[in-house]
Amino acid sequence: MIPFLPDLPYLEEHERFAFPNPRSVRKPGIVCAGGNLSPGMLISAYSQGVFPWYSEGEPILWWSPDPRFVVLPNTLHWPRRSRRQARHQGFDLTVDRDFPGVINACASAPRKGQDGTWITDEMIAAYTVLHRLGLAHSVEVWKESALVGGLYGVSLGSAFFGESMFSHVSGASRFAFLELAEALFSRGFSFIDSQVRTEYLESMGGIHIPRGDYLSLLSSALETPSSPGSWSESFPGIGRYFADSRLK
Repeated sequence: MIPFLPDLPYLEEHERFAFPNPRSVRKPGIVCAGGNLSPGMLISAYSQGVFPWYSEGEPILWWSPDPRFVVLPNTLHWPRRSRRQARHQGFDLTVDRDFPGVINACASAPRKGQDGTWITDEMIAAYTVLHRLGLAHSVEVWKESALVGGLYGVSLGSAFFGESMFSHVSGASRFAFLELAEALFSRGFSFIDSQVRTEYLESMGGIHIPRGDYLSLLSSALETPSSPGSWSESFPGIGRYFADSRLK
């Protein structure tokens, strides 16, 4: 039986909620259901190795799968052809410039084998609040002033939790992810959490690790203080890093 949470109040970003221990959860990895997507709930979830994933009309489902799919600094893989493609396409890249555009594009992007999207209006509203708090971030890929790809996710400590990506032009989301990964790892980030396996992310260095190992890695990453705010302000030069590395 999936534990259902009682009615919970809206939690501000400084308030916390203790989820059931994910180490004891069996496959498929649903920790509990219910609750809300207030900032305090989401921050509590990510800091405990839990994330929301559900469809329209369902209660909120909170997951902690075993194994967990992550990208580590020593597993990141950037195929040469992807660099050549990025140069040929003439992509430009920004960070935290158009979060609403990115998350809405992710929500409307067709997914192979999926009917509809898990990025509901409720999810869009919740992560937009996290973005305003400086904890959710977007990477945008532009071509001739048009938004053609990107991704968004949440940052806590030295961990980045990738949520979704999209491409309107071949290679755009790959370019966004690989540029982001190189920039974050060069600044001491411990891992990028991709949550569950996809062939796409596996081609860029995603690997499975046991949930217990993931939770230990997460605990260590959270010892690093978070730096809320726009990444263009919190990480001076990150935009230039992207622009320069695009030409390598």
